[in-house]
Amino acid sequence: MDAEKLNVALADRLAANGELNDPAWRAALLAVPRHRFVPDVAWARPDDGPAYRIDRTGDPGGWLAAAYADHAIITQFDDGATAVGAGSGRYTSSLSAPGVVLDFLELLAPEPGHRVLEIGTGPGWTAGLLAHRLGDAGVTSVEIDPQVLATAAANLRALGRRPGLVLGDGAGGRAGGAPYDGVHVTCGVHTVPHAWVRQTRPGGVIVLPWMPRYAPGHQLRLTAGPAGTASGHFAGSATYMPLRGQRSAPAPRFTGDFRRRTAEIPPETIFRAAYGADVAIAGTLPDVHASVAADNGFEVWLWAGDSLAYGAGSHIAETGPRNLWNEVERAFGRWLEWGRPERSRFGMTVSPVGQHVWLDSPGNPLAKGHGPSG
Repeated sequence: MDAEKLNVALADRLAANGELNDPAWRAALLAVPRHRFVPDVAWARPDDGPAYRIDRTGDPGGWLAAAYADHAIITQFDDGATAVGAGSGRYTSSLSAPGVVLDFLELLAPEPGHRVLEIGTGPGWTAGLLAHRLGDAGVTSVEIDPQVLATAAANLRALGRRPGLVLGDGAGGRAGGAPYDGVHVTCGVHTVPHAWVRQTRPGGVIVLPWMPRYAPGHQLRLTAGPAGTASGHFAGSATYMPLRGQRSAPAPRFTGDFRRRTAEIPPETIFRAAYGADVAIAGTLPDVHASVAADNGFEVWLWAGDSLAYGAGSHIAETGPRNLWNEVERAFGRWLEWGRPERSRFGMTVSPVGQHVWLDSPGNPLAKGHGPSG
């Protein structure tokens, strides 16, 4: 199989899907071959099926085909404590799927001469794409894992690219190079570190996967403003590995009596309603975690502090001082009252004192227990 032809075919598919519209990013995609960043043994992770092992020695054709498929390639488990070939454990580093990578790069929309800070180098592919567009001097990429960073540096050097690579915790950004024209985040966050806003010039852009505790992730494009604020709308979907400092703990175990009732709105109806409903609920109840299982029917767990709720079918069981499912039902009901606004009507503002989700404009925040004002 020919890598160059596979790369062109990938670019054509992404263009047909509407995920690759800028000719400059197409040129970067073709100039920075993705297979050069795929380890000899890794795990391909399609969105619509189970992960599968790829091995360059045992099946070179399958390995190369996976490198140019539009899905993620898992390159590390358990922060390196588990061998990649074993295929078990927590995913902790990867090559993101090309489609969502190009979505984010097109949202970032850097211009010649811009300087971009990247949070999460991973194997180095996105840093290479940025460096092709902006030049090596225009890119600073921060990676927390020393072995991952060393591998990325080797991958990039082999292609003649030397962007600025920094070992450190991306949550703090890279103050020494600020202000930046853009920040490109390759890991999921539920709380946007204010350092990223502080290190972006007014008018600069921050793109990131917002992964609230409640529901799946969303693409977010923020524009930095004066006085250390940034605001912007949500775009498409994005599910990324979390920033190390924001990894979620599993649901706690609770003992004691559960209050049982019939749901006013079945859990499956709420969780399958729309992405707009997901954002509305997550923005209204930012401290509520959710976990869903659909293997044997539809089950959902909610937890916050010392409260827990479980739902299956129309059956609800709750314990603790808060009636979490009732809170979710009320938040969903408000979304219905607002006319079922789609995801793109919601946005977020980040300031020195925190962040909040809003509907239509920053002046309409989704305060906990309340709908938008006005």
